[in-house]
Amino acid sequence: MQKNNFLVKIDKILLGDFPLLLAPMEDVTDSAFRSICKEQGADVLYSEFISADGLIRDAQKSMYKINFDESERPFGVQIFGQTIPSLIEAAQIVETYKPDFIDLNFGCPVKKVVRRGGGAALLNDVPKMLQFTEAVVKSVSLPVTVKTRLGWDSKNLNIVEVAERLQDVGIKAISIHGRTKAQMYTGEADWTLIGEVKNNPRMNIPVFGNGDINSPEKALDYKNKYGVDGIMIGRASFGNPWIFRSVKHYIATGLLLPDPSISEKVKMCITFLQNSIALNGHVTGIHKMRRHYGEFFKAIPNFKPHRIELVTADSDEKIINKLKEIETLFG
Repeated sequence: MQKNNFLVKIDKILLGDFPLLLAPMEDVTDSAFRSICKEQGADVLYSEFISADGLIRDAQKSMYKINFDESERPFGVQIFGQTIPSLIEAAQIVETYKPDFIDLNFGCPVKKVVRRGGGAALLNDVPKMLQFTEAVVKSVSLPVTVKTRLGWDSKNLNIVEVAERLQDVGIKAISIHGRTKAQMYTGEADWTLIGEVKNNPRMNIPVFGNGDINSPEKALDYKNKYGVDGIMIGRASFGNPWIFRSVKHYIATGLLLPDPSISEKVKMCITFLQNSIALNGHVTGIHKMRRHYGEFFKAIPNFKPHRIELVTADSDEKIINKLKEIETLFG
């Protein structure tokens, strides 16, 4: 397989020689979460999944998702939509916020998105996907990228052709999740076709692989085996933003970093909580943190009673005190 020995770029945006990307994830990758992943080595960050229609209606939730800190660059805003006019208008709104690029989602398999013609629905209508993409590319000056999947189902694994045609209408990078729409998030991600896309001699844009990268060893193995330009990490970052630094260290040295200590995890959780409250307000900031505690401390046996206390606490003071108690008990 082809190996990389050059600096990867999205258009003119330098990303390094093998960038690690934090996958865009609904209700997860807000600025509070992105910032800790950036600190731990993520090279490219994305907004949460944003509806073009919601953005056009000036929906508060959609507008909030676009906001980012300068320290988060290079930063992309990911949008999805069902019509060319709505995608164009949404992309032009996004452009006024001056992210580094716009990402089109043609991979979300969630039923409520697909049945309205967005996300992975476009895998079932490649001509429409190409029309949507070309229209957005022509309507903005920012680079446009795409995130998608291998195909609609196992009988329609058309990503090699689709990636080439998307490049032809002007995208500057593609991220490919190694599952079909029909698989949702089940089964094992298959990177074979991702490798075929990367090693297609007609492809000259970065190809990023996504799906099931949950360890430094697997990241290096897939880098070497499939020749991708970088790796996008999603669910494996839950409770483990350290995965980015661990992968980078292992690729550079062949050595595994030790797992973060309980004290380090507690310190990170407190910072994360404070950032979440600053970003979202007291009530929402606390609420958004609840999904993370179990993941941060899943290595602690019989953690459930402590997790219940954390997710039922109604003030940052109570949560911080509980986190410090966890550090005393298990650190």
